Amino acid sequence: MQVGDRYEVTGLVTEENTAASLGSGALPVFGTPFLAAMMENAAFCLMQRELPEGKSSVGVKLDIAHVSPSPIGMKLRAEAEITHISENGKIFDFRVAGYDDAGLIGEGTHQRAIIDVERFLSKCEGKLKKEN
Repeated sequence: MQVGDRYEVTGLVTEENTAASLGSGALPVFGTPFLAAMMENAAFCLMQRELPEGKSSVGVKLDIAHVSPSPIGMKLRAEAEITHISENGKIFDFRVAGYDDAGLIGEGTHQRAIIDVERFLSKCEGKLKKEN
């Protein structure tokens, strides 16, 4: 992976991914949480296709603006582009953007960290043991 690498995912606005269906709003338009997830998914897919077995990435930061509504039935596209890789090669910064057939609907930045899946899940499960 290198700066400039890009990936995109596509989708469609449905009743299930509206702001009204999730409760993040009351209108039957593409919900901001779904836009955020779509942008993260583009970055995740870009990284995952290059990572060895046992490694993955997790989102650690997301800053986006949702600038235009998309109605049910509208086609969607989200893209992620690597803009920076940390010196140790574990932290990746992305420019993310979302579009519908009429143009830009959102944009911002996203950051992901490479993790060892087994170690990460073990640490996560350890939180349950601390509660008991």
